[in-house]
Amino acid sequence: MNERTEKERTDLNQAITAAVEAAADELLEISHAIHAHPELAFQERYACGRLRDSLAGHGLPVRTDVYTLETALESEFTGGVGPRVALLAEYDALPGIGHACGHNIIATAALGAMLGLSAVAARLPGTVRLLGTPAEEKGGGKELMARAGAFDDVDAALMIHPAGVNLTAMPCICVAEVEVIYHGRAAHASAMPHRGLNALDGLLLAYQAISNLRQHIRDNERIHGIITDGGQAPNIVPERAAGEFFVRAANEKALAALKPRVQACFEAGAKGSGCEVEIRWAGVDYLDLNTNQPLSETFQRHGEALGRKFLSPDNLGGAGSTDMGNVSYRVPSIHPMLASAPPNVVIHHPDFARWAASEMGDRAVLDGAKALALTAAEFLCSADLQARTRKAFEVSRGLA
Repeated sequence: MNERTEKERTDLNQAITAAVEAAADELLEISHAIHAHPELAFQERYACGRLRDSLAGHGLPVRTDVYTLETALESEFTGGVGPRVALLAEYDALPGIGHACGHNIIATAALGAMLGLSAVAARLPGTVRLLGTPAEEKGGGKELMARAGAFDDVDAALMIHPAGVNLTAMPCICVAEVEVIYHGRAAHASAMPHRGLNALDGLLLAYQAISNLRQHIRDNERIHGIITDGGQAPNIVPERAAGEFFVRAANEKALAALKPRVQACFEAGAKGSGCEVEIRWAGVDYLDLNTNQPLSETFQRHGEALGRKFLSPDNLGGAGSTDMGNVSYRVPSIHPMLASAPPNVVIHHPDFARWAASEMGDRAVLDGAKALALTAAEFLCSADLQARTRKAFEVSRGLA
């Protein structure tokens, strides 16, 4: 906002913050309601409906069933000629442990940012778009929406994610999902085992081959999976066995090199057991996160003004994956993490689900909404930040 006076900057920021605070009760009620109604990928009808109704209630245009996905959502307003910022809302949950990734916080922080910015729409030279993005935990909703054009005209994409600490960016690597199904031949396991072909043996041979492969991959690569079907009864030779696996690597090139090695393990299981195997790689690979530094520094400054202290993602040893990575290679993006639980509580654990609806989680909703909104406003109002953001993105993509 270097084109505006200090007083204009202060007045705008205060108006945005006040608008978020005015909506606080509604935001937290929606956050808790989504938390109490966890929905899996592509099934997030309740969560999508709550966001839709809130936006419509504030007089904002809103559409659902957009960009090829039934539970996707879009709302947009334009204050004047200028760039377009997208605020991203996730709202899917995890099987069995609900919102143990805190997507109820993500959804309502984005909603709050949208409401805060819409309150000053006439003072913003540009467009703000809220996108409800389904199926982050499984399915790659953002990539599917991107293929349908959701980010074609977007100049910056912003979202937050809850965590046990405040981080400037999510530690992130690529991931590919694969389902394997082995087909054998059933037989009485005691009376006529020679008549059978054991599909479970095929899967277990592959699992062991993958365990051996883990000794010879890079420290930042991961292969992990579960058996989803191991047969029907101990006295029946399993004619079908199935599993789901994740394959992770630091970047797209490394992932492309690792996937055929894993494929060979599955094929070896089939050859060793005499069974047939179906190997079904998902249609979407999640990419690593290409964090835009000028936007990240802007968000950090606004987050620190709210009393948060940020760590660098380099301070953490582990890494997850998100389809926000796919967005970050299309447009300048940030994906900071806000402490919503104590540092010893990790995401994807039942304890984190409890914290996601706690007072600490509620604070992350409101702080996230404010910091996202203030960052978006600064981007829209500052030609300098826009230029630095574009330059950093071009450098990161090897275009400059």
